Amino acid sequence: MIPPADSLLKYDTPVLVSRNTEKRSPKARPLKVSPQQPGPSGPVPQPPKTKLPSTSCVPDPTKQAEEILNAILPPREWVEDTQLWIQQVSSTPSTRMDVVHLQEQLDLKLQQRQARETGICPVRRELYSQCFDELIREVTINCAERGLLLLRVRDEIRMTIAAYQTLYESSVAFGMRKALQAEQGKSDMERKIAELETEKRDLERQVNEQKAKCEAVEKRESERRQVEEKKHNEEIQFLKRTNQQLKVSQGISPQIALKQAVCAPSSSWERAVVREALDPQLVDCKAVMP
Repeated sequence: MIPPADSLLKYDTPVLVSRNTEKRSPKARPLKVSPQQPGPSGPVPQPPKTKLPSTSCVPDPTKQAEEILNAILPPREWVEDTQLWIQQVSSTPSTRMDVVHLQEQLDLKLQQRQARETGICPVRRELYSQCFDELIREVTINCAERGLLLLRVRDEIRMTIAAYQTLYESSVAFGMRKALQAEQGKSDMERKIAELETEKRDLERQVNEQKAKCEAVEKRESERRQVEEKKHNEEIQFLKRTNQQLKVSQGISPQIALKQAVCAPSSSWERAVVREALDPQLVDCKAVMP
């Protein structure tokens, strides 16, 4: 495992802890034992034993701050050459110059790692998260309660960002699903459009055929109507002339009037109409006609 990269959060020097007893170095043995604990030797003076209960009753502020720091910011571990290294957060109080140096390091790392100034940028988020952890460390050393409150603020911010990230991922998945559905629906719509266009061309062809038939029927009926109107007008004119002749020839005998009425039409169908329209006296009149 590669050792962790440099961070804006200040750590103490790494402590070596060996896993294998065969490769344990002589320097690793004292590292496993805390230097604050006294060895089990006999020549221990009596006064320190009487002072231990008093010190155990009163908690050490430095040790308490270290415990809180380790709880807020856990130590990081890595393995190198089958050896375990542990690095805890520094419990050294910071000064004003440390804060100024932290700001300079933040600007430098943002520039070196080419973080985006606006928009979503994981690099910028990581660096600002490290800077916020360093501020929590500095505040916790001076006041543990402020550090715990800042821890709550940090956890709330991370939870909110995680919620937004989950929402973004779900929206992206929803968008991709809708895009795939749109692609599938697009092919179906294209096929349906092609079918509708074919049906439209067939209907247009049928409409043109029906229009041609309608025009032919209208033309034929118009010609037939003109012929019938012409015949009707001729018949009306003939009947008018016949009526006029009958009015003029009131003093003439019926046989002569019928003879004139029959001989007046110029066409054969007019004669036929007169023969059908007049009384059966036409039969007697035929003998008078030449």
